[in-house]
Amino acid sequence: MTQERRLILVTNDDGVQAKGINELIEALRDLGDLVVFAPDGARSGMSSAITSAMPLRYRLERKEAGLAVYSCSGTPVDCVKLAINEVLDRKPDLLVSGINHGGNMAIAVNYSGTMGAAAEGCILDVPSLGVSLLNHSTDADFTESCRLGRRVAGRVMEEGLPTGTYLNLNIPDIPQVKGIKVCRQAAGRWEHEYMRTETPHGTPAFWLTGEFENRLPIHPDNDTLALDGGYASLVPCKIDVTDYAYMAQLKKSYEQE
Repeated sequence: MTQERRLILVTNDDGVQAKGINELIEALRDLGDLVVFAPDGARSGMSSAITSAMPLRYRLERKEAGLAVYSCSGTPVDCVKLAINEVLDRKPDLLVSGINHGGNMAIAVNYSGTMGAAAEGCILDVPSLGVSLLNHSTDADFTESCRLGRRVAGRVMEEGLPTGTYLNLNIPDIPQVKGIKVCRQAAGRWEHEYMRTETPHGTPAFWLTGEFENRLPIHPDNDTLALDGGYASLVPCKIDVTDYAYMAQLKKSYEQE
């Protein structure tokens, strides 16, 4: 690694061996030096979980000019924290999390380990981006995801991001994406979330499943509609979750008693 080239930290929640992250690595190679610091296995659905009851471990998987790849025993957020605090010799110029096998649009942003890692990068003052493809297959075609992920990553490196803001890029699973639409997060939730089965001993067991349903009002610029229309969705997300409008109302209720 050299001080002259920009430094990009790459992570994910599908594990260091996943096709998505390995194709992303190749797509970003010309933008700067890459350090990949990713879980040693699948950690999907971890959101912003951190490991506190046991020590973390990491190991170097491979190293070559402009690239170092590490695996870590922790969650995606653990990977970001450990890499920036203990492993890297300087703060990254960019963090890219992905490419995730499966979409992280709408309410899924709150559950996603991919987006948890991007949020953590933002907390640590690193411009951060999560990239997801709407295909869960281990052998999905990431061509369009790499093209669009690299496009957004390059622009973020040049223009930066506002303090406290990170980006959520989702790509539809089609051969040619029409373009990128800047969107709002769709309002909705998962319905019928569990499939009930039984263990061999006759006790109930539950598999996470379900269907996403948009909730009214359905805004024409939401991310699910853009993806359904053949566009990639780009949603700017905030770390600050304060409801400022309701904050004013609460002040009237509690501070003027």
